[in-house]
Amino acid sequence: MHLMTIGLNYKTAPVAVREQFAFAQDSLPLALKQLRQSKGILECVILSTCNRMEIYVVCDQLHTGRYYIKTFLEQWFGLPKEQFVPHLYILEAEQAVRHLFKVTCGLDSMVIGETQILGQVRQGIAAAQEVKTTGTILNKLFLQAVTVGKKAHSETAIGQNAVSVSYAAVELGKRIFGDFTGKTVLVFGAGEMSELTAKHLQGNGAAKVLVVNRSRERAERVARRIQAEAYSFDQLDSALVRADVVIASTGAEGIVLSKEQVARALLQRRSRPLFLIDIAVPRDIDPAVNDLADVYLYDIDNLQGIVTANMEEREREAAKVWTLITAELDAFNTWMDTLGVVPLITALREKALQAQGEAMQRIERKLPDLSERERRVISKQTKSIINQLLRDPIQRLKELAADPDSGEALALFEHFFALEELLAAHEAEEQQQVQKVATAPQKAAIGEVKVRTY
Repeated sequence: MHLMTIGLNYKTAPVAVREQFAFAQDSLPLALKQLRQSKGILECVILSTCNRMEIYVVCDQLHTGRYYIKTFLEQWFGLPKEQFVPHLYILEAEQAVRHLFKVTCGLDSMVIGETQILGQVRQGIAAAQEVKTTGTILNKLFLQAVTVGKKAHSETAIGQNAVSVSYAAVELGKRIFGDFTGKTVLVFGAGEMSELTAKHLQGNGAAKVLVVNRSRERAERVARRIQAEAYSFDQLDSALVRADVVIASTGAEGIVLSKEQVARALLQRRSRPLFLIDIAVPRDIDPAVNDLADVYLYDIDNLQGIVTANMEEREREAAKVWTLITAELDAFNTWMDTLGVVPLITALREKALQAQGEAMQRIERKLPDLSERERRVISKQTKSIINQLLRDPIQRLKELAADPDSGEALALFEHFFALEELLAAHEAEEQQQVQKVATAPQKAAIGEVKVRTY
């Protein structure tokens, strides 16, 4: 089995490319199931945000994994491979693990140290677990990734001095106006990003904030929390007339603010300039509005170089985060190494506990008057003896697992403890489970992956 990541992000692809590879939230379960059904894909998770699209898989062969993930992307988005393959990066084994840890800690974000990505990673693994496309390896990997991300933000100052995409949008507006004193800002969208942006704007002196959303109810809910004015989507034209700055951040899949709408608003604005900042992916605002006089449009790619304040300190803190990542990477690699001998350890424990259980039955037959407390004490002490006897052999097994030339030693271990019959029974049971999954109407991920490498 092999671990692999294929993706594209703001470093490898412009927003015009990234917006074509955004997975809609309501279609993500179907996409995960379709990807899982691809040949050789054993587990999968899809991470889709405004700045990245990444697919994490466990596959049986690296070359087939690469081929079928690209084929899946081609079929799902209806785009020929030659259009997007140049923007992809492919990471395997330890590189893939290191990359995910880097992502969850905010070190791979447009704004270093941002915390939003950690929640997005959690949502990504939760969505995959919901439709059963993960198994032992990705469940462990993403649990550890979330853990290291939380450590990075609790044990270092990487996330202090708030800097985010919404903050960057505000910083861009300040560069244009100097400050927001007396300005009217229209926030298009009623999600978390929109609300956070509105709060930043108010903190920087905006006189009025208007919230526009397709759902008037959601717009009013956000407006109440931030003391803004709510508008429904059909009132967008009148809101545009009032606004000095428009910040768009909806979850729509296509253009929601057209060149024609902006042109109509300009007729009533009496040459007042209008600044539009589109931080949505896919983009909310038609790029053609830049052709209009007195209109200035910026998209998310324009924000990349905006935030410089506090970044030097975050860069210094990043060195501490890398120390955490290195430790977690070593721990995950150790776990992966021992994964190959898990069946052997399981069989050894099972045989030892079976012997202990038989011994307890003999004791109870010979000493029928034992109290329940006495039985528990004897059972606990005999299990303790077994655990002490097995501790060193199991430790030696884990050490052998990291040795690529340990096959003969592991085979001898299996023979000396006469574990062949138990292992064969376990493998037969696993094959039956695999066959059941493979013939089911919807293929699901195998919950536990057992690997024998000797």
